[in-house]
Amino acid sequence: MTTDSLSAWYADFFTELPNAFWRAAVPAEATAAEVDFLQRATGLPPGGRVLDVACGSGRHALVLARRGHRVTGLDVSTEAVGFARAAAAAEGLALDLRVGDMRALPADVRADLAICMGNAFGYLDHEGTRASLADLAGLVVPGGALVLDYAFAAESLLPGLSLDEEPMTLGGVEATQVNTYDAVDGRWLTEFTFRRGTEVHRGTSVQHVYTAAEVVRLVRGAGFGGVELFGDPDGAPYALGSPRLLLVARR
Repeated sequence: MTTDSLSAWYADFFTELPNAFWRAAVPAEATAAEVDFLQRATGLPPGGRVLDVACGSGRHALVLARRGHRVTGLDVSTEAVGFARAAAAAEGLALDLRVGDMRALPADVRADLAICMGNAFGYLDHEGTRASLADLAGLVVPGGALVLDYAFAAESLLPGLSLDEEPMTLGGVEATQVNTYDAVDGRWLTEFTFRRGTEVHRGTSVQHVYTAAEVVRLVRGAGFGGVELFGDPDGAPYALGSPRLLLVARR
């Protein structure tokens, strides 16, 4: 499998089966804690404008809208955006949810806060990541903030790394996975098979692995500053072995 063939792997990966699996993966209280972190760590003002890149099924966008923020969500998955739109309509929430690729951010949006949660930061190749961060810097207003949520930072992924993972069933969907670590290009590749009854969906996900310092350099190179690193939504400092990297940067 070539790098080119994987460059937009996510374009047809996130169909209904994987989306249903991940919709069941995170409890509501964990999402609430993450949104608490977003508000606390960035000083997001009441009614602040939020751009949620790779918003998926609206896990964060819906909670932010419930709290009175003006949210624009962008995701490549038509199914996920449709699910989020239906959920917003059922609650009477005003959400601007769009189907689109993170490599082509909407030019008509300005944000007090841009977020890229749930590991979507590592989806693009290096040049795509640089370009996407630069585009985000052009959409976040002066004084605004960027938050990246990234569990594939090297300091989180590599200590105690095991390629073997047991099958999991969430939301009625069973997921099996075969993992490979590509040391040459710094990529974590996972061949997924999702099953629900007679339905089957297969796809390979690609996560580009950076050290925390490399992520900081990328963010600063895009025009952000005031970078802070956290290891969880409670605000613990990021360190070797932290389960995830939560990066907060200022514009």
